[in-house]
Amino acid sequence: MDEPLLSLRGLSAGYGDFQALFDVSFDLGRGEVLALIGANGAGKSTTLASIAGMIACGPGMIVHRGEAIGGAPAVRIVKRGIALVPEGRRLFRSLTVEENLVIGGEHGRAGPWSLERVYALFPILREKRRQPAPSLSGGQQQMVAIGRALMANPELILFDEISLGLAPAVIRDIYAAISVIGESGMSAILVEQDVTRALATADSFVCLQEGRVSLAGKPGDHSRSDIVAAYFGSL
Repeated sequence: MDEPLLSLRGLSAGYGDFQALFDVSFDLGRGEVLALIGANGAGKSTTLASIAGMIACGPGMIVHRGEAIGGAPAVRIVKRGIALVPEGRRLFRSLTVEENLVIGGEHGRAGPWSLERVYALFPILREKRRQPAPSLSGGQQQMVAIGRALMANPELILFDEISLGLAPAVIRDIYAAISVIGESGMSAILVEQDVTRALATADSFVCLQEGRVSLAGKPGDHSRSDIVAAYFGSL
């Protein structure tokens, strides 16, 4: 059996005295998309932040390509080929669209993703490349956030609530782009409130409830009632 690209092994993490994750474990294979689902406050964003080096944890709790990276600085994580598309986009408001994209590649790896390839994926960004990032619509800003992550040439991209607050037509465009990204062989972890869309996109899923894994597997292996119970708990 091939070694997983990424393994979480008993990940426990939080903020100060607040513990948000308790013994979270799962594997992600190369070229796979994993949906991380759960209600608000379940620990999804904390999981991604831990992987991205933004929250401290034990070294052996996160393993990438066989090397323990838990608690490593975010810059080192990006250089290893892991990039985060954060919730809320978090663009540099004083910079133009193109400047936001370029800065995404400053600490990344060499690879196929360039400004031209990002513009081919999101043509509207070429048109607006000289505009301040905050002047774009929410959907266009999300495209910038995704493009900025791609400029680091990751082998694993972490999507945190990328459809939040966007119009349905824009969400369709964003997910069409994700399909193109996936076809390139890149692995992904997708945090998404729209469980149906997330499961339709993913090869596997992990459901969190109050910081613990409540269900995991392939979408087709579990009934909707099983997933609802794992999502909300006993009703």
